[in-house]
Amino acid sequence: MIRQDALWAKTAAAQAEAVRSGEISAAELVESHLDRIAEVNPRVNAVTQLMAERAREAAELTDRQRAAGQALGPLAGVPFTVKESTAVEGVPTTLGLPRFRDLVAAADAPPVARLRAAGAIPIGHSNMPTLVLAGMHTRSELFGDTVNPWDPSRTPGGTSGGDGVAVATGMAALGLGNDSGGSVRIPAAFCGVAALKPTTGRFPSDHRVLGADDPGPASQLFVTDGPLARTVADLRLACEALAGTDPRDPRAVPVPLYGEPLRGPVKVAVVTDPGGQGVHPDVVRAIAAAADALRDAGYDVREVADVPQLADALEAYGRMTVTEFAPTWPVVRTLLGEGGDRYIQMAMDKTPPVDAAGFTKLMGTWLGIRRSWAEFLDEHPLLLGPVFTEPPVEPGLESRDEAGRERVARALRLCAVTSFVGVPAVAVPTGVSDGLPSGVQVIGRAFREDLCLAAAEAVESRLGVFTPLDPRP
Repeated sequence: MIRQDALWAKTAAAQAEAVRSGEISAAELVESHLDRIAEVNPRVNAVTQLMAERAREAAELTDRQRAAGQALGPLAGVPFTVKESTAVEGVPTTLGLPRFRDLVAAADAPPVARLRAAGAIPIGHSNMPTLVLAGMHTRSELFGDTVNPWDPSRTPGGTSGGDGVAVATGMAALGLGNDSGGSVRIPAAFCGVAALKPTTGRFPSDHRVLGADDPGPASQLFVTDGPLARTVADLRLACEALAGTDPRDPRAVPVPLYGEPLRGPVKVAVVTDPGGQGVHPDVVRAIAAAADALRDAGYDVREVADVPQLADALEAYGRMTVTEFAPTWPVVRTLLGEGGDRYIQMAMDKTPPVDAAGFTKLMGTWLGIRRSWAEFLDEHPLLLGPVFTEPPVEPGLESRDEAGRERVARALRLCAVTSFVGVPAVAVPTGVSDGLPSGVQVIGRAFREDLCLAAAEAVESRLGVFTPLDPRP
């Protein structure tokens, strides 16, 4: 049974306020989380590299600063996990590969640096699929499988599954993942927490591996770092800390975090079954519950026929990504371990790479689809839909065979298209069905994370918060 007064069970906002006020010390807060990790992580395998001594040192510094009368940040003392693909100074960035176990990062990645600047403390790296390429299920060659705390027979999702599990079980108040087609939103939905995929360019990032070359255009355009948390208010705190510019990422733009208020009730388009490819009844009920919550909150909620150009977007997304992977794939696939190459190889077999002329044409297609989405969201500032059109599935379904890969790709289609067009989305839980969490996502206009967060908070305030939880056998 979870003690509600346990420090690790408090929200990030409450933890930070308690540290700033002197009600608790940052050292006490970190020790509470370290104790929780020791208790829970052996059962779920979400935290891969524990940064205990570094976290203790950072907490002691925070306490000295408070004692000296210095102002502390909005996330003072709050522990967070960091996906194995994102650099933390002095710690290996393994990407789940045995070959990278000793490749120590020389500096924090921009989002880690920004969370630190807000007072948060990295407490551990978190698990992910090997090289972010082995599939949706969180299993790496170096660290093994991460377990869904709601049901070990179901995947926690991915590729930021370690963060989803760590946050859901109280091992960290925040998780820092990244998303190129659902990788923070799917773990959030499968683990019963909230997550934010920001607009492309909202948060600075650096996805080079140990100073190597920058990634190609698909990775530059579709991958965004994003936070996971147990409440939407905590997501907002993380968003405020993560947003801004950084010379290491010239893509990040200085757009205000809060836009002009919209006139009248905010319109919300509801698409329960994007593309008409089918949706599980539990997901239908989750979307209906969220729609009712938004109506109750005063939103103008309307069913619409569909999202723009879904099939064209998914086709272009697939071709752009496999074309980027193709030149290095013969070497990369050898790093993924037995069966680890199946997910990408099946995608490449279905959607072969294109030549330079074909890629040029795809860039035009990308712009046109983004335009159609901008026009759609100009009429409907928010879109409510599924994160995944099924409840959490079994581990490794997407890599088992072609039918499993197709089933998973179909289920995450709204995540994929919103990453393709670069708009923000917040995943928020809606309840529990047959012992598994359910959730939806609220998608918005570019750089209107504020609208997405406000709507998600309206859903949360009416439907509840369902974590932290103890792992179930």
